[in-house]
Amino acid sequence: MASSSKAKKKTVRLASGRKRARQDVKLNAANTALRSKFRTVVKNVQKAIVTGDKAKAAELFKTAQPVIDSVADKGIFHKNKAARHKSRLSAKIKALAA
Repeated sequence: MASSSKAKKKTVRLASGRKRARQDVKLNAANTALRSKFRTVVKNVQKAIVTGDKAKAAELFKTAQPVIDSVADKGIFHKNKAARHKSRLSAKIKALAA
């Protein structure tokens, strides 16, 4: 049981496995950057909504939509998650008018 508490990272022996490990590092960095961009864009829209600036919120939402869609298209998030985010942000922006 003591050995499982501190798992040691094993080096891959097969050439194909080593290549896969190298690729995973690059892919992980790319996915992390896109996920971060997604979060930033959503937060910017939410901040505009909180301040009550409908024009700015709508403008930011317009720029956020393609980012949200591209992240979903690349498979980082499920398409339904992207649709849910867009729907909720859109509803909050519409609610500002009332």
